[in-house]
Amino acid sequence: MAGGARCRAWPDVPVVKRKALFFVNVTVENLAPCQRLVRVEVDAQQVDATFEEITKDFSRQAALPGFRPGKAPRSMVVKRYEKEIQEEVRRKLMPKAYQEAMQAHKFEVLGEPDVEEIQFAKGQPLQLAIKVEIVPQFDLPEYKGLAAKRETQQVADADIDRALGMLQQRETKYETVARPLQTGDVVVVNYSGTVDGKPILELAPASKGLAEQKSFWIRTEPDNFIPGFAPQLLGAQAGDKRTVTVDFPADFVTPQLAGLKGVYEVEILEVKASQVPPLDDEFAKRYEAADLATLRAGVRTDLENELNSKKQRSVRSQLMDTLLSRVDFELPESALKAETQRMIYNIVSENQQRGVPKEVIDGQKEAVFQAASNAGRTRVKINFILRKIIQAEGLQVTQEEVSRLIYHLATVRQIPVEEFVADLKERNAVGELYDQVATEKAFGVLEANAVIEDVPPGTLSPAPEAPAQA
Repeated sequence: MAGGARCRAWPDVPVVKRKALFFVNVTVENLAPCQRLVRVEVDAQQVDATFEEITKDFSRQAALPGFRPGKAPRSMVVKRYEKEIQEEVRRKLMPKAYQEAMQAHKFEVLGEPDVEEIQFAKGQPLQLAIKVEIVPQFDLPEYKGLAAKRETQQVADADIDRALGMLQQRETKYETVARPLQTGDVVVVNYSGTVDGKPILELAPASKGLAEQKSFWIRTEPDNFIPGFAPQLLGAQAGDKRTVTVDFPADFVTPQLAGLKGVYEVEILEVKASQVPPLDDEFAKRYEAADLATLRAGVRTDLENELNSKKQRSVRSQLMDTLLSRVDFELPESALKAETQRMIYNIVSENQQRGVPKEVIDGQKEAVFQAASNAGRTRVKINFILRKIIQAEGLQVTQEEVSRLIYHLATVRQIPVEEFVADLKERNAVGELYDQVATEKAFGVLEANAVIEDVPPGTLSPAPEAPAQA
């Protein structure tokens, strides 16, 4: 592969001696992927010189009983402020030793270093053992001139009609009626299910919602709820009871039921007819449009923006796939852990919003963790590649750009800007927005220099989610 990785297979780094630095030597040992143990030794002569410098500073300012400031004997100053002098020498030597040790090997450190003081005393070398996790070091592959394909799909009138139909569904009201159930109605039922005569709850304890429900609303579309369930209720009225049989699909969300045949005893409680509002100017005003034509134009704009975003995600995904295939390197464990946790949170939240029962989510913890771990690993790797591009291009982020992003995010989330900024500061997340702007600029560089081929609609697989922010 292009882009040689050095993080995974580095040998222990030998002693480095540099006269330009104030310490005598530094050695580096590998502990884990991207984790180093840096041993630093500062020459005893440098330690003594620093003690002398700090002692003089204390002597000039010390005010001891019976002496004017700065006139007390040195021996008395040293005796009185011995601990303070030591601490000041430590504070001066250690940060400088750490900084120059990192510079000597060009380490970019992630998080806080773990510094252990091995030896520190006047007349002796200062010895430190510093554990650090570092940014992976790898050669950035060629990132300009990458190939990608982009579908030429356009928004059609049918797409607009479909979107308006969804708005109609959102505004639809339901009225209880005393007649048989028809297609398009909603039916309210009690039900309980079995498989081979055994309650579903015995086979799938986490799937209580599939086993039985009270006063459950079901639309009469064929694939609503469980495929094939609703059509078997057509013609029923309130008070009727029916037996419904279903074939759980092979890829059913509950694996214990996949491919099996279920039998449900169903009691019809209510039949509700849908009252769909007409698509007219009055309907348009509910969405703050002057008339239906204006609403259609607004829907078209929204769909075009969504389509363009989908095309952009597809192009970016292809470009990143190419870069990912050209470079390999180990990843810091802390970054992997943090991204995996974030992905787990996102997966669980998304499933909760879709109405997946908590029992079902809990029953798939291992699968959720594996999916989050795999996706997190890819995202972390993408982040480090983008970080390299940002550095290579010298991309800068201005306060004005971050302010615009803050205003945009607050508007989208319908949160007052001041409240959104306060939340960012409380979570110490302002830096994430700088990263987000920088990442967007890096993608801009990739796209501006890419060789993009327009292809007919349907040529590419569905666009994946946008790559992670750096």
